This record gives sequence, structure tokens and C-alpha cells, in this order.
Amino acid sequence: MEFLVRSENRLPADTPAERREELRRAERARAVELRAEGMLKRLWRVPGRNATIGLYEAPDATVLHAALMSLPMAPWLDVTVEALATHPQEQAP
Repeated sequence: MEFLVRSENRLPADTPAERREELRRAERARAVELRAEGMLKRLWRVPGRNATIGLYEAPDATVLHAALMSLPMAPWLDVTVEALATHPQEQAP
């Protein structure tokens, strides 16, 4: 099942620079793992915001939720998820 995941980072502005960098490194590493697992398919930045849009594939919403909560930045992410269904025009004739 595919999911469109929009997230905005709400890490407090007063977070020390070294902690911020530690979290960024850990977030990148976890994203690489999710890609290797085949769960994270695509990732885009949202210009002008500290936000991303990702295309994820997971067996169900519970598995996706666990993956998103495993992200080091999860406590500071404002996340919305949309389950995607194949449009009839996209299906093979």
C-alpha cells in the first residue's frame, strides 16, 4: 500500500547546534535504512519550509506508523498521511 506523507519539522529554535546536527545525521541514517527496506520510495523538500513530502510503501498503516515513529526527529514532526489508491487510468488495460 502506498502513502503520501507530509511532514514539517518543529524542532525548537533554541535547540543547540550540536544537538540539531546530531539529530540531522541520525535522521539521514534512518531514512537510508527505510530506503534499503523498500519503504521510503521518494522524498521531496518543500521550498521555503522545513518540510518534506515522501512516498512510502508499507503493508498497512500500522507498519507505516512504526516506521515514522522510528525517525529520530519524530517527537518534533507534524505529520499528515494520505493512503493512496491506484486510479483506474493507471491500471493496465
